[in-house]
Amino acid sequence: MWKKIKPYVISVALALGVGGLSALLTAGNMDLYSEIVKPPLAPPPWLFPVVWTILYILMGISSAMVFTSDAPKRDINNALTVYGINLFLNFFWSIIFFNMRAYLFAFIWLIALWVTIIVMIIKFIKIKPVAGYLQIPYLLWVTFAGYLTLAIYILN
Repeated sequence: MWKKIKPYVISVALALGVGGLSALLTAGNMDLYSEIVKPPLAPPPWLFPVVWTILYILMGISSAMVFTSDAPKRDINNALTVYGINLFLNFFWSIIFFNMRAYLFAFIWLIALWVTIIVMIIKFIKIKPVAGYLQIPYLLWVTFAGYLTLAIYILN
């Protein structure tokens, strides 16, 4: 039993670890969100950690599904490389936005993140469709984050 769930536990822990470390490195600047002018539809601060926790869990499950699939190793490695790039971009967005307060650069960075999510969804769907579909909430949230980031850049 452990052999079957081990990749899922590791993958979820990895995704949550990336998000947790990024949050830890930006914790001292999170009060920025309450200080800046926000656009309409800006959610309350408590919602972000809830949503991101759910998304990281879905990302971890999804990547484990790809990792454990019977697809050719080359396809799996290619898809997981895109996932790794995505985690890298995801990790640094908060640092760019909250620590550096570089809102326009954060928006441009977010576009790159968004593109990797699209590529990841396509690659995951080809290997294991449900793994790709599990990334759709992430794509939607990052799209919304793009709206918030661009609006914050314009308003501030």
